[in-house]
Amino acid sequence: MGTPVRAGAVALCLLLGVATGCTSDAPAKPPPKNAAPGVTDPTDFGHGPVDPSASGDAKVAVTTIARHLDVPWGLTFLPDGSTLVTERRTLRILRVGPGRAANGALTVTPVTKISEAVSDNEGGLLGIAASPRFAVDQTVYIYYTTAVDNRVAKLKFGERPMPIVTGIPRGGIHNGGRLEFGPDGYLYATTGDASRTEAAQQLDNLGGKILRMTTDGKPPPGNPFRGSLVWSYGHRNPEGLDWAADGTMYETEIGEAVWDELNVIVPGGNYGWPLVEGMGTNPKYINPVVTWHPEVGVSADVAVLGGTAVVTCLRGQRVYLVGLDRSLQKEAGSRPIEGGGTDAPSIRWRPGGGVPDKPVEALATTYGRLRTAVRAPDGSVWMTTSNRDGRLDRGPSTDDDRILRLTLHPLVLPGPR
Repeated sequence: MGTPVRAGAVALCLLLGVATGCTSDAPAKPPPKNAAPGVTDPTDFGHGPVDPSASGDAKVAVTTIARHLDVPWGLTFLPDGSTLVTERRTLRILRVGPGRAANGALTVTPVTKISEAVSDNEGGLLGIAASPRFAVDQTVYIYYTTAVDNRVAKLKFGERPMPIVTGIPRGGIHNGGRLEFGPDGYLYATTGDASRTEAAQQLDNLGGKILRMTTDGKPPPGNPFRGSLVWSYGHRNPEGLDWAADGTMYETEIGEAVWDELNVIVPGGNYGWPLVEGMGTNPKYINPVVTWHPEVGVSADVAVLGGTAVVTCLRGQRVYLVGLDRSLQKEAGSRPIEGGGTDAPSIRWRPGGGVPDKPVEALATTYGRLRTAVRAPDGSVWMTTSNRDGRLDRGPSTDDDRILRLTLHPLVLPGPR
């Protein structure tokens, strides 16, 4: 993060009785006529313009894996070829495949319901990650909202969840919720500020952070702050994580009213929220490598395939293909910035951060709001739509919500984790 937060955006949010750009399930509204330039109306969920020069659709192919889901949020792959999916609102975990129905479609079977969870606007049953030893321990890890907090728990099917981290701030919005095992074998979780913005800068508060933990919820060796789960801080609502083959960690973050972000995460890094948003000049805070305005962004998740980061967008209703060249990276917070887009500009990127060219958009408005992106064992990316959450400007289709399978041309084989 880098640009100072605009007072006008905060004042507008307070005037409307909301805190951010993703605050309710109300239908989309037009922006107010007196809105400050560059500041997005927090109640407007409509997408922005499509880039007429974009060539991304020719670089991807998409098939539908599953239909008729209800706000699917987390995905994790199992050794038998099946996939577990969480539904935020119904609090169910579903198994997709590996069997097929008579029509050839993958079967979708309910596995369990997490009755300890509470669905509350953006809260509910969120992330899920299978244990790296699932074939032996039959354990998955889940992130969910309760009446008092967000928490991480380990779960064996047929048993109740066993919490391993509690006390993560919860709210109607900004719950974070992504769970992923990193290439080091430890479990990472993203947490939101739960609309208590000051939490993001407080190292003794679990809100607005990326956490790194053992499978028992304890700080592992190598964490940057002694005795703490905190891996990085100064985040607003981080919802996406993935690693490149060289171990570089990428994170997507939903900003307030001006910029959404793709960040390179370094241990102990301060990403600036709530003091700054987007790119700026204060060396105390680490700059994003890409930022988008919300009407073409609200970057929800990221999956890295070779030298390309696939970033899904909710309000923007598209994916971005972000070319990565780590040989160009000078430092995580280097300052040179380039920009381009239809509104002065809608996208900014940093060649010195390892992004040499303007990200290319694809699938604009084709499938609606795109949330989860998870790299599959076969080198594809599985994505979920989020069209039944009340925020799609045209309303859901009869097939929603869906799980989609995206491949890049040429096919990129999965790298090591």
